[in-house]
Amino acid sequence: MKDPEVGLAAVRAWNLSHIEEWAGQPGNRIIPCQITWLQDPSIAAEEVRLNAERGFKAVSFPESPAKLGFPSVHTRAWDPFFQACQETETVVCLHIGSSSDVLSTSADAPLAVVNALLYVGAPITAVDWVYSLIPVRFPDLRIALSEGGIGWVPSLIDRLDHNMTHQAYEPTWKGIADSPADVLRRNFWFSTIDDSAGFEQRERIGVENILVEADYPHADSRWPDTQTVLHEQIGMCPVEQVEMITHKNASRLFRHPLPV
Repeated sequence: MKDPEVGLAAVRAWNLSHIEEWAGQPGNRIIPCQITWLQDPSIAAEEVRLNAERGFKAVSFPESPAKLGFPSVHTRAWDPFFQACQETETVVCLHIGSSSDVLSTSADAPLAVVNALLYVGAPITAVDWVYSLIPVRFPDLRIALSEGGIGWVPSLIDRLDHNMTHQAYEPTWKGIADSPADVLRRNFWFSTIDDSAGFEQRERIGVENILVEADYPHADSRWPDTQTVLHEQIGMCPVEQVEMITHKNASRLFRHPLPV
């Protein structure tokens, strides 16, 4: 909004409505996720702390704020916000396309090209955030990538490890004990709708960092066959891994008790 005071009031009103009327419905089945005030990282940090007291467990944030005209993640401008998220254990949720930008090949490429490349935003974001050193400065920060899939994670781990053997590429990483791949596994959670190849590589990714989602009612969803497809992809896994991927990981990440 052109008037920042009205804009901030609207953000606060939306968050209050969400926690009281939407996530506050009986049954405790909705994890409260707030929206961010982007005009001022210090105010955004204050809002995160206040909303944590109200019961919010997560916050939505653009994967690349620079594309929206705000400071990039490679500056330290957002440190007050991330400090607040770390202190309150508020999960930072990055959704593909949340910077109003999706990858395509040319202006006249059909929609099928855009849809097939949709997941590419997730590894781009992961690399950008790892080398921003945000998760290095805030080692307890929890970052969830939404709708990005998981099949790309093992290849990215390999590439990050490869980069570490070529120090000319790595002046950013000098003096840091953990490797970029270690930071990726420690600070990031990866969500998928439909990813057979990714589940085959679950041990390489880290079973404890995999989440599943349905994306109902969007066109990319596997609904109404969500349960069937998921069973086909992970039904052969050990029971404890199935439980982790389908619900226990999410419960632990968002500190959300499992409904009876």
